[in-house]
Amino acid sequence: MMEDFDEIYEEEEEEEEDEDRAAEEQLLKYAPDPVVVRGSGHVTVFGLSNKFESEFPSALTGKVAPEEFKASINRVNSCLRKTLPVNVRWLLCGCLCCCCTLGFSLWPVICLSKRTRRSIEKLLEWENSRLYHKLCLHWRLSKRKCETNNMMEYVSISSFQWCNYPSTVKESILGVTPTTRLR
Repeated sequence: MMEDFDEIYEEEEEEEEDEDRAAEEQLLKYAPDPVVVRGSGHVTVFGLSNKFESEFPSALTGKVAPEEFKASINRVNSCLRKTLPVNVRWLLCGCLCCCCTLGFSLWPVICLSKRTRRSIEKLLEWENSRLYHKLCLHWRLSKRKCETNNMMEYVSISSFQWCNYPSTVKESILGVTPTTRLR
């Protein structure tokens, strides 16, 4: 008898998860397109440019102050300015010694690039928690294909979140009432 109860309980959980996923997908359809800030520097090491564009995107007008956006991008750019010259030196050293070390001389630059990427991701998470989540925006670092060639690059993406909206606002946007579920 207890086994039957467990099965019913698990089925209800799965149905709720499916309903939540369907509702989230529906919300994403109505969310505006993400804002992409591309790297604009002269040097790119493993897809990470040495600076991001600090020009205020018009899609963020009315959502965030241009000064706040510029301050955030400047923080990311200062992190890149500190770490990328070291990465370039290690890359050059690794390339010169690559034949003698069978490629092992490139490991330091790979590790440093991962470390730089993680520090930028942490910085963006701090910016998100400090300001952008309150404005229903979420910044993240993402890998995208370059527009000019087939190589990959890291870009900073701001996407809209339904974080601060109560469920009644979400339901009115979607045309769903509390009694009606998305299926």
